Amino acid sequence: MPDHPTTFRAEPGDSSEVAWQDMASIRRREDGGGVLHAMKTIHRGTLAEMVAMIRNMPAEERGEFVIQKAGDRVLDPGEIMALAEREDFPG
Repeated sequence: MPDHPTTFRAEPGDSSEVAWQDMASIRRREDGGGVLHAMKTIHRGTLAEMVAMIRNMPAEERGEFVIQKAGDRVLDPGEIMALAEREDFPG
């Protein structure tokens, strides 16, 4: 899940690796992205912190939020919960 290549030749890295310390933010799902997405941010921190925050929400509220990860990757609630269930999740 890293957002950057491992070498100058852009060879893919280990796709099972999660960059838990990358910066991320939580925003409401319906707010979309776009140029002003940073103004719609509800919380900011590391990917691990944002995943833990959504994991700890009541189940009926989780679907309202997404995580915007550094590198323009948006994680939907299903992806977020899958990350929270990983054995290597630091939260």
